[in-house]
Amino acid sequence: MSSSHNEATMALIVRKDLKLSAGKLAVQCSHAATSCALAANKSEKRLLERWKDGGARKICLQIEDLASLQRLAGQAQSANLITHIVKDAGHTEIPSGTITVLGIGPGPRRSIDALIQDLKPY
Repeated sequence: MSSSHNEATMALIVRKDLKLSAGKLAVQCSHAATSCALAANKSEKRLLERWKDGGARKICLQIEDLASLQRLAGQAQSANLITHIVKDAGHTEIPSGTITVLGIGPGPRRSIDALIQDLKPY
């Protein structure tokens, strides 16, 4: 097995059906990444350090809709991976409470890749 499969990674999964602007997409992904890192700092400090030391790898992927995102979130939680679902405040493009992004990780790349292997880059 290559060492890349042992490294820590983070996946940011964005709902394709929302058609967010580039700026909105960037901010929503930033919310997910920050919240996941803060959660890791509380529960998985060593993993967080390994992820940061390895370059803090992140990948941004698209998912069809809310139901698919929620299903993936459940699978990630069942796999004991750090997850965070971003709900928008509703100040700009979309209604308050709209779920936009799922953050998964940082976690073992092989575990996250097993969940996201069928998703396409955003």
